[in-house]
Amino acid sequence: MLPEEIANESLQLQQIPASDAAFEVVEQFGYTFNGFKQLGSFAACADIANEPLHNTLTELRACLFFEQRRWHHYGDTPDAEAVEYQRGLVEKIRIKVAANERA
Repeated sequence: MLPEEIANESLQLQQIPASDAAFEVVEQFGYTFNGFKQLGSFAACADIANEPLHNTLTELRACLFFEQRRWHHYGDTPDAEAVEYQRGLVEKIRIKVAANERA
């Protein structure tokens, strides 16, 4: 079962896992933002996720969501590089929320 979605405006620091949290916790957090719905389509979410830079909270959360869906589609658990990438996204999300940058 997927966790309840959390809007950017409602996201609190304590809801964001630590970058060293169990990966299952990071994975569940990724699903608190539905990038397909928030951006209007799979294609729009994929475009953002496949860009090398993510500047806004929305872009970071969409990218994390897309990475969760990508690995689910592969039918496999993320490799070490993908896990580190996703942990990095979570840390950047934490920084945005701490700075109250909610866009």
